Amino acid sequence: MADALREVGFRLTPQRMMILDVIDRSAGHFSVDEVCEGVRVTYPYIDISTVYRTLQLLKKLHLVTESDLGSGPTQYELRDRSLHHHLVCSGCRETYALDNSVLEPLRRTLDSQHDFAADLDHLVIFGHCARCRVRTDGRRESSPAPRLQRGD
Repeated sequence: MADALREVGFRLTPQRMMILDVIDRSAGHFSVDEVCEGVRVTYPYIDISTVYRTLQLLKKLHLVTESDLGSGPTQYELRDRSLHHHLVCSGCRETYALDNSVLEPLRRTLDSQHDFAADLDHLVIFGHCARCRVRTDGRRESSPAPRLQRGD
């Protein structure tokens, strides 16, 4: 990430370097507050606006993705990690990881039939999991589908 910032002419201030270090050590999704707390361990004077601006810059440079998972703060994730998406149950708020391969047919269809290059880098799809569907309307899945795995 530091090289990418340098290549496009951005300064690597000590604060940015600490932010990049915290992001690089993250295991998955992270919020502005979590990054700020991580930096404050070594540099208690970091301002949350510096973290926010840095994350927005990294997003603009396509180094991180930004997602609203429907509850809590906006989440960010390094883009070079495995590309995946999220299914979020509006009933129980459970989040499931969705492999990018599921959306490839949609991406190809949009491109070939609509001449539209969709930005499907980190998509969040809201709906109801099987458990909540049964609770709310008694429906069951009509065909066996692969079981969803909890996401991060």
